[in-house]
Amino acid sequence: MPRIMVKKRQDTDKQTIYIIGGPTASGKSSRAIEIAQETNGVIINCDSMQIYDGLHMLTAQPPEEDLKKAPHLLYSALHPNEACSAGNWREMVEPLIHKVIGQNKTPIIVGGSGLYIKALTDGLSPIPDIPQEVRDAAMIRQQKLGNPAFHEELAKRDPVMAARFHPFHTARLVRAWEVLEATGKSLAEWQKLPLIAPPDNWHFEIEVIIPDRPILHQRCNDRFVWMVDNGALDEVESFAKRVERGEIHHNVPLLKALGYRELLSYIKGEISKNESIEKAQARTRQYAKQQITWFKNQLLNKGIDKETAKKTT
Repeated sequence: MPRIMVKKRQDTDKQTIYIIGGPTASGKSSRAIEIAQETNGVIINCDSMQIYDGLHMLTAQPPEEDLKKAPHLLYSALHPNEACSAGNWREMVEPLIHKVIGQNKTPIIVGGSGLYIKALTDGLSPIPDIPQEVRDAAMIRQQKLGNPAFHEELAKRDPVMAARFHPFHTARLVRAWEVLEATGKSLAEWQKLPLIAPPDNWHFEIEVIIPDRPILHQRCNDRFVWMVDNGALDEVESFAKRVERGEIHHNVPLLKALGYRELLSYIKGEISKNESIEKAQARTRQYAKQQITWFKNQLLNKGIDKETAKKTT
């Protein structure tokens, strides 16, 4: 398996934080467990779907046997109705990293959400912590109005941020609203300020795992079949019923989970089982391609000391 390692900082006297990135089905979780067992590590989720509870199988969250091999944090951590942007994730993960370090353990960030990784390694705008009651109120307002109407409301108050996002970019719109509510200032204004970098005593060691395309495609295909054979259909049906009952809102991020709409179409009798699997596999492969492009363009090709980048098998 090709693995590209990028050492972002090389100070040996600093606290090492491992980051394992790459496309879906690339083997990130296995690699994270290897490092955890070698370093007394704690694995922290960096995947925008796995952070939610409700579709454990379909979002490829760690199985029970993996949870026994190393501590895992921020998996199934949020109710599906909660919005989570890169900024929200950074606000959650930084205290966890401090806590893990304080326990003399090694933080290991693993996931395929590149924007989350950049939020951690490159820093964020100096936005004050948003009170939970403000976050809750913003989410309630969005859910009450629905996406288009909420987007229109934001446009009246903050046209700059509203223009940046599609009406169905729920987490980003809610983030813009809650920042405006809590600070009285547009998120765009905060983003013009210098970034707050991570602590100086943190040393990020990043591995981006990119298998050869035929291998990755086969893994995507095989994993989805395994999911279907091991309970994904029942999981999707149960989740859909929760949406129908109004327990879960009809526009939550988890509804975009790879394979959800395809399996639901089969459950509803709209397409055959084989067709649903084939469509989901194709969508997964396309998503993996997009992830690879992001990692290459945004991480591997920017700000890297070529002498410290290496490729192993």
